[in-house]
Amino acid sequence: MDFNGQLSPSKTTSILREIGHSPVKKLGQNFLIDANIVRKSLELAEIKKGDLVVEVGPGLGTLTGALLNEGANVYAVELDKRLHAHIAETFKDCPNLNLIWGDAVEHPLAALPKEAKNYKIVANLPYAISTIWLEKVLSGNLPQKMTLMLQKEAAMRFTAKNSSSEYSPISIFLNSAYKVKCAHKVSASCFHPRPNVDSVLLALEILETPFVFKSETKELIRKIFSRRRKQIFSILKDLKDERALKWLENMPEIKPSDRPETIAPELWRKLDK
Repeated sequence: MDFNGQLSPSKTTSILREIGHSPVKKLGQNFLIDANIVRKSLELAEIKKGDLVVEVGPGLGTLTGALLNEGANVYAVELDKRLHAHIAETFKDCPNLNLIWGDAVEHPLAALPKEAKNYKIVANLPYAISTIWLEKVLSGNLPQKMTLMLQKEAAMRFTAKNSSSEYSPISIFLNSAYKVKCAHKVSASCFHPRPNVDSVLLALEILETPFVFKSETKELIRKIFSRRRKQIFSILKDLKDERALKWLENMPEIKPSDRPETIAPELWRKLDK
């Protein structure tokens, strides 16, 4: 395999035949076959030699090869055993690749050392795990940049502003720590097999003062949003959460009749204190 992300459609299907693998739909295995998008991913992530980069689901190694070619130190996690074996064999002579077999939800940062700082994430995320994976990433040692390939619906939810129908807890958690640098639409034709929806290449950059919610506050916000059609005072009264009721009482910006989806992230952050 070339170490530059140049996996054409024919080369992709050829490799799949060689390793006897059929893409697994439930794992979101849609392989990138557009070299321009690979280059765009590296450009948005501002990859340079020596960078620490976490990759989720390297698949056939299209993006992996391009990252290694730029001199990055790549920490990757792949769940599919056959693809893991293919990646391990393909890049066996690359000392800058640290590959583990496992679930990205359980290993959101692959084998990245806990003390690692100033790292980046570049990932083609399966839709089924995108939210839970991102929530785990937002709970600890934050990356400086994230360049994420997402289904359009997930990208809209992640970056949604309050008072929009897509606004949700993950919107609050993400927008409290990151700013959107770019949201680049990616056609379904850039993947094999072709998915039923378009995707978005989302570039995120950490805020100067990122905010990380406590786990108990995140759980409370999720509970509140599970009743998002109700008024905030009614929800908090039903939940019998005295801390949250006190928060509402001290927040003149929020009316008791407001619904959760209208409340801005900076107001939710005050619930965490």
